[in-house]
Amino acid sequence: LPSMSGGENATNANDLFVFTGCYTTNKNEGINVYCMDPANGGLTFVSKAAGAANPSYLAIDPQKRFLFAVNEMSRFEGKPQGALSSFAIDPSTMKLTFLNQQPSGGSAPCYITVDKTGKWVLIANYGGGSVAVFPIQDDGKLGPASDFVQHRGSSVNRQRQKEPHAHSIVLDPANRFAFAADLGMDKIMIYQFDGIDGKLKPNDPPYAEANPGSGPRHFTFHPNGEFAFLIQELQSTITSFAYDGDMGALETIQTVSALPKDFTGTSYSADIHVSPSGKFIYGSNRGHDSIVIYAIGEKTGKLEYIGHESTQGKTPRNFAIDPSGAFLLAANQDSDSIVTFRIDEETGKLHSTGAFAKTVKPVCLQFFRC
Repeated sequence: LPSMSGGENATNANDLFVFTGCYTTNKNEGINVYCMDPANGGLTFVSKAAGAANPSYLAIDPQKRFLFAVNEMSRFEGKPQGALSSFAIDPSTMKLTFLNQQPSGGSAPCYITVDKTGKWVLIANYGGGSVAVFPIQDDGKLGPASDFVQHRGSSVNRQRQKEPHAHSIVLDPANRFAFAADLGMDKIMIYQFDGIDGKLKPNDPPYAEANPGSGPRHFTFHPNGEFAFLIQELQSTITSFAYDGDMGALETIQTVSALPKDFTGTSYSADIHVSPSGKFIYGSNRGHDSIVIYAIGEKTGKLEYIGHESTQGKTPRNFAIDPSGAFLLAANQDSDSIVTFRIDEETGKLHSTGAFAKTVKPVCLQFFRC
């Protein structure tokens, strides 16, 4: 591997890797591993892991020993549920070894996160409209769920919001509160997280409301912990919040469009990330097939429009920013491609590097450094 030093199968501390979760087909086995070229963000294939269907969202434990994936299925073990899988990471070869699998408790699990201690994974079940917590054992295997919470409710869009659809679950920087964006309820459900027993307790306030019909999808925090941001699928909007870390409460600051003013077609927003510098926020649009860019007010959390950049493919369900903040990689699900952009650190704008990787149905990207 040209971008890896020490021989074909060796890695070192300077190597940066990308794990890609995919929808599995007869052409693709699941999770692919790439090494990233620090010069242009290009990807060189390293290995792949089979044995887990539709690993559509990935997470890595803080100690970098294990990788976890949701298996986005409607049925597993004869029940209306999906699953989640655990893999051991070999840092010398970057090969993944399947460890075990647990039922998710609800259908179509679509999001997974690891708590700051590396003891728990939290998942969101889209089809089931539920969230759950699972213990990580010392050997990296997942134990049965320590907690399961069923959401209940609906909203105004009768085609998409007849029932709850939990779309993500994220912990705050202090590991005290969990925030579950529910597309079907137009709410961000807020839980107190018990990191000792792996439990979720309704917070006070128990939720933050989104605009009716907006469809909350992904949620993320600013590096300073004072602001948080929500991208909303159905109305293609981004909302910024002020965050009270003592109460686990969100206060709306502003809502802006993720689409150009003159766009008239059909599009659904998907993923959202803040640059490591905290200066810019990015959101993906499926249909317009673009990344929207906003500057973040340092003291206000307000968003100022910068522009849009085509992802040079179809349906950017997910994208990721490398830890240095130099590159953004866009995963184009329906054109089977990962496209690399360089981030202008002064303006936040994106510029294609020309680097392009062919991957079947990529839907999640996670960076990893040995």
